Amino acid sequence: LSNAYIQDYLDNQKPSEDELKAEYERIKASITGIEFKARHILVASEAEARAVIDQLKKSPNDFDKLAAVKSLDTGSKENGGDLGWFDLSSMVPEFGNAAAKLEKGQISQAPVKTEYGYHIIQLEDSRPIQAPPFDEVKSHLVEAVQQKNLKTQVEDLKAKAKIVMTETPAPTSASAP
Repeated sequence: LSNAYIQDYLDNQKPSEDELKAEYERIKASITGIEFKARHILVASEAEARAVIDQLKKSPNDFDKLAAVKSLDTGSKENGGDLGWFDLSSMVPEFGNAAAKLEKGQISQAPVKTEYGYHIIQLEDSRPIQAPPFDEVKSHLVEAVQQKNLKTQVEDLKAKAKIVMTETPAPTSASAP
């Protein structure tokens, strides 16, 4: 019965556009921090990483070419080592900490060791983290607002209900004939 009530509530209590926009603005206001755009070259040894850094000191514009030839990261090597935009929490700590210390356009001067190998990082840019557009997250917001409203509804029903707890009688044993 309670499951039927919940399903009926969800089917018939769709949040308004204003509720969705208010929830979006609330979430958007809580988004803080910086995201980074970087390239990297991943190699197996520290010596190889140092050799790549030396090559880049002579020819910094060759980063994408070196990434395509030397990097072990099959997901980014074809794009010149491009990792796109990311926040630090999505990277292993060693990589994120190193990227955060770089200035725009700067290449790491020492190899960055992680569980994957040795990275040479080039920071391309950084910016405040931006919320995705409203239309892109609207369906998720509908679900979140419905769940929040349902929780409020259930708590309200519990508060108004007269709930009496009774002990269940102990089972009686039937006497054998």
